Amino acid sequence: MLDKASAIEERVAELERKLSDPATLGNQREYARIAKERAQLSEAAHCAREYIRIADEIAGHKSILDGDDADLRELAKAELPTLQKNLDALEQKLKELLTPRDPNDEKNVILEIRAGTGGEEASLFAGDLYRMYTRYAERHGFKIEALSLSDTGLGGIKEVIALVSGRGAYSRLKYEGGVHRVQRVPETEGSGRIHTSAVTVAVMPEADEVEVNINEAKDLRIDVMRASGPGGQSVNTTDSAVRITHIPSGMVIIQRDEKSQHKNKAKALKILRARLLEAAQSEQQAKIAQTRRSMVGTGDRSERIRTYNFPQSRVTDHRVNVTIHQLDNFLDGAIDPIIDALAAYDQEQALSA
Repeated sequence: MLDKASAIEERVAELERKLSDPATLGNQREYARIAKERAQLSEAAHCAREYIRIADEIAGHKSILDGDDADLRELAKAELPTLQKNLDALEQKLKELLTPRDPNDEKNVILEIRAGTGGEEASLFAGDLYRMYTRYAERHGFKIEALSLSDTGLGGIKEVIALVSGRGAYSRLKYEGGVHRVQRVPETEGSGRIHTSAVTVAVMPEADEVEVNINEAKDLRIDVMRASGPGGQSVNTTDSAVRITHIPSGMVIIQRDEKSQHKNKAKALKILRARLLEAAQSEQQAKIAQTRRSMVGTGDRSERIRTYNFPQSRVTDHRVNVTIHQLDNFLDGAIDPIIDALAAYDQEQALSA
């Protein structure tokens, strides 16, 4: 950490030299870029200077312990614990300041939950997970809105796509992507045999229009389809359902939840933008982070990230090997302990990289 602190000091000094260079002053774009980096490093630089000062002071106190002056030795011995405590706090702060920030952390979330293997039991658990995330959103002051929902008619959910809105929503929910496995005895199981089912969860940052460039005239084929009303009554049938095909990627989004064709199109575009952004970012991450495939937050749907065991009332996250024995409370939205553990692991991995 001392080397990192010294490197920050050197980098800030280098940036300040560049800012006073006539060549930089004459290039407005370059000046703005350097000034931005200097501003971003300012807090870390202040922290680094303090870290170096206290580290030097500790080294001085330790040298006094080897000296002949008994009074100075006692004084140094008494002050060392406080100095070390301050150094540890500065080290933690420096780690936080040096950890690369995820540019998507402050964004809203497109949350997709789909029943996987396990039939109706998987659909019922998909409903449980959707309620869990709804309760979590309520606890944190986030707003959650279903953009598309397909249920089984028996209380389960085949698929739901929802928008979770609120500052920092993605920073908290981004670790939830993957395969969630459930072990429990279905109500229809007379012999008491435990069934294992799976639900896939995808978490994507909501894309801004400027991030995903879509030329509606060239890139999209928009088809209007019939959407039946309650009970499939033909009297309520309208041409409001929308199917959008993104021609360059072949992605197809169908939206039929709203009675308004305009609203269905807007929702479908929102989902399409999020999926295109996820695809672009996944491709980029695969190129620059091949050695970090096991890192949390990859959203790899082939991985089993968590197991919910109902007979033992426990939930285990396999990425950080954390187990909680209050499953009911967890499914009521109290998932912060595991999210905090994943965030700490994520920070540790990012800092090491």
